[in-house]
Amino acid sequence: MNLSRRERVTGRVFLIALILVTLLPFVSMLSAALQPRGTVPDGLAWPSDPQWGNFADAFTAANMGALLRSSLLIVAGVVPVSVLIATMAGFGLGQLRVPGGRLVFGLLLLGLTLPFEAVVTPLYYQMQDLGLLNTRWAIILPLIGLYMPFAVFWMRAHFANVPVELSEAARVDGSSTWQLFWRVQVPLARPAIASLTILMFLWTWNQFLLAIVLVDDATKRTMAGALGAFQGQWGTDLVLLCAGSLLILTPTLIVFLIFQRQFIKALIQGSLKG
Repeated sequence: MNLSRRERVTGRVFLIALILVTLLPFVSMLSAALQPRGTVPDGLAWPSDPQWGNFADAFTAANMGALLRSSLLIVAGVVPVSVLIATMAGFGLGQLRVPGGRLVFGLLLLGLTLPFEAVVTPLYYQMQDLGLLNTRWAIILPLIGLYMPFAVFWMRAHFANVPVELSEAARVDGSSTWQLFWRVQVPLARPAIASLTILMFLWTWNQFLLAIVLVDDATKRTMAGALGAFQGQWGTDLVLLCAGSLLILTPTLIVFLIFQRQFIKALIQGSLKG
C-alpha cells in the first residue's frame, strides 16, 4: 500500500497524540507518588525534591510481600485451569461440531454480557454456604467460571478458522481425537493460547472487586487488594496510593513487554484468518 506524504505525517501525528494521552495518567501518578508525605498532589507538578522512598513505604504499609505471594498463588490456580478448559471447549465447538454446540455457544455469548458486579452478592452467599469465604478459593473458583465465556469464545474463534483438511488428514493417518487435539491443533493454537494466557494473567492480577468482597484477610487477596490499605477512616493517603498503584502495575507491564510479540502475533493471525 502506497501512502502519500500527507497520510504518513497524519498517521504519525495521530500515533504520537495517542501515546501522549495514554502516558499522561502514568506520568501524573508518578509525579503524585514522589510528593512529600501528607501533601495533596497537584496535577502534573514535578516535586523539587522527589521522595523515591515513598515506594518502599507503600510496599511496607500494604504488606505487598505477602500479597505478591498470594497473587501468584491465585494466578497459578486460575490461569492454567481456565486456559486448559477453554482450549478444550474451543476445540470441541470449533472443530468437532459437537451436538448442541450452537446452543452452548449462544449461552456463552450471553455470559459475555454479564458484569462481575451483577454476581458479587450471589457469589458471596454461595461461597459462604460452601465454607470457602475468606479463602483464596473464593477468588479462584469464581474467576475460572467468570472467565469462561470470553476464553472459550477466543479459542473457538481460532479453531473455527483452522482448515478442516488438517484434521481429516490426521484422521486418515490414524489419529484419535485426543491425538488430533494435542499433536495437531494445540501446536497450531500456541499464539492464541499465549495471548489468552497473558490476558488471564493481567485480569487476575488486577482483580480488585472479588478480592475485597469475598476475602477479609488482606494477605489472601490479590495485589490490587493492597490499595485498600491506604484508605483510612477519615481520609486517603494519596501519595502512597499512587506509589502503591504503580508498584502493582509494574509486574503486569513487565509481563506484557516480554510477551507482546506473541500477543500481537495472535491478533494478526486472527485478522488474517478472519
